[in-house]
Amino acid sequence: MPMFPTTIAGSLPKPAWLAEPNRLWAPWRVAGEALDDAKRDATLLALKLQEDAGIDVVTDGEQSRQHFVHGFLEFVEGIDFARKVEIGIRADRYKAMVPTVTSALRLRGRVHAGEAQLARAHTGRKLKLTLPGPMTIIDTIADTHYGDRVKMAFAFADLLNAEARALAADGVDVIQFDEPAFNVYMREVGEWGIEALHRAIAGVTCTTAVHICYGYGIKANIDWKATLGSEWRQYEEIFPALAKSRIDQISVECRNSRVPVSLLKLLDGKDVQVGVIDVASDEIETPEQVAAVIAEATKYVAKDKIIAGTNCGMAPMRWDIAYAKLAALGKGAELARKKLG
Repeated sequence: MPMFPTTIAGSLPKPAWLAEPNRLWAPWRVAGEALDDAKRDATLLALKLQEDAGIDVVTDGEQSRQHFVHGFLEFVEGIDFARKVEIGIRADRYKAMVPTVTSALRLRGRVHAGEAQLARAHTGRKLKLTLPGPMTIIDTIADTHYGDRVKMAFAFADLLNAEARALAADGVDVIQFDEPAFNVYMREVGEWGIEALHRAIAGVTCTTAVHICYGYGIKANIDWKATLGSEWRQYEEIFPALAKSRIDQISVECRNSRVPVSLLKLLDGKDVQVGVIDVASDEIETPEQVAAVIAEATKYVAKDKIIAGTNCGMAPMRWDIAYAKLAALGKGAELARKKLG
């Protein structure tokens, strides 16, 4: 791997022939076998375009999932998708219609075997696959069975662990758990959130990562961020605990973020996926801007511990903008190697 290897948080926009562009929770535009074929083709396209952009650790682009959480939940018994209710998620930051846990949770079988095996067969690069984290799952679902958020989170952690072990056996190099809830429920992160992640990674033989962020570039998140003041210091509370955790990599946004880059020093010893691409703006970064964020991060993180990535998923972005940003990511990391190597 080169210095400052590149990756993305996980998701990429779906082609217009697969789902409606620029929209979260977009319904599929085809069904049956045609949907399976469309998901396959979209995954192969996502891999090719990442490789063309110089991305070192590629993903499937989450092309087979309507949503990063519910793409996992669809394979879990004990969840009633016909019994949807509206709840406030991320501490009531916004409302969402979510399914309900009605009985004990069990996996129906493999969740992401198809996309993992397809991607592994069609790229020679390092491969990352993403899973939702236990805390974020329970913040994105209703419950009439467990009656205890922590108990339900650990039940999901056991299911995630089964899938993560299988993904490692499929040849996945990095498994990343997405935990945007970690910057909302900071006290719970230390009390049980990291321990739930430890349950999810138990016995997993490949590299593990956790992605924490302030969310997609959608209006609800942008409006919320406008209330957080000139510095976002939520991570100051949880970074020391993450530094002591058994997770290998921490993914955090830095480009156009009000998170003080100096907080990264609290993650000493961890590989850090430094977000150098802003997913809340349609402005295309220049290679120089990308390299500048990497250079700033080297003040607080050892060079060999830095991975250059995106701030968050790119699912709701315009397709052409997302892939232009991918190209900027690849070129910016290359420029940083020349300047800082």
